[in-house]
Amino acid sequence: MNPAHPTVLVVDDDPAVRASMERLIRSVGWKAESFASADAFLERLPLAGTCCLLLDVHMPGTTGTGLQDMMCALDGDLPVVFLTGQADVPTCAASMKKGAVDFLLKPVNDELLLDALRRGLERHAAQCAQAARRDGVQSRIDSLSPRERQVMDGVLCGRLNKQIAGDMEISEKTVKVHRARVMEKMGVRSVAELVNLCGAALVARASAAQHRETAPAG
Repeated sequence: MNPAHPTVLVVDDDPAVRASMERLIRSVGWKAESFASADAFLERLPLAGTCCLLLDVHMPGTTGTGLQDMMCALDGDLPVVFLTGQADVPTCAASMKKGAVDFLLKPVNDELLLDALRRGLERHAAQCAQAARRDGVQSRIDSLSPRERQVMDGVLCGRLNKQIAGDMEISEKTVKVHRARVMEKMGVRSVAELVNLCGAALVARASAAQHRETAPAG
């Protein structure tokens, strides 16, 4: 899968539906991959790039809602659009509560389906960009030496150089040297930028952790 191009992954046990969906998806310039079962899709993992899952509900073996639960546990960011010939209110409500982009009934209007898939792809692109930024910040933090990390933690807590020096039992001059290296490695010019950068990374990481903790076990 080319990560530079968005991909819609179709999971449906009906070969005619899979063929029809692939033609529609490719007609708007997206890539398409189709699978006859949830198990076949799971064998395809891992995924790369911007993706959206177009998923039937009633299939032999693992159902569409069962696969959604699995994907919530494995990759909570992967958007899901349901397209099914049979649906009930509880199933629809439950899938939407778990983060499905939309729940559509066959036969579906092409534009309605493409709009749902577009929203899913846009959501995943934004999530991937956020994850890349978060990983970039974490990579910078990981490049800090233990002493530099201590100094940064002090700065983030609003401690003055003199206070940090006392906490670490080193000279204030040494604190200034470490502080300058922290600013350079983190790619910021001010304490405000450092606070914003690290704060955004912590919020994003906490949000991702909470999503994993609340995701269904599958």
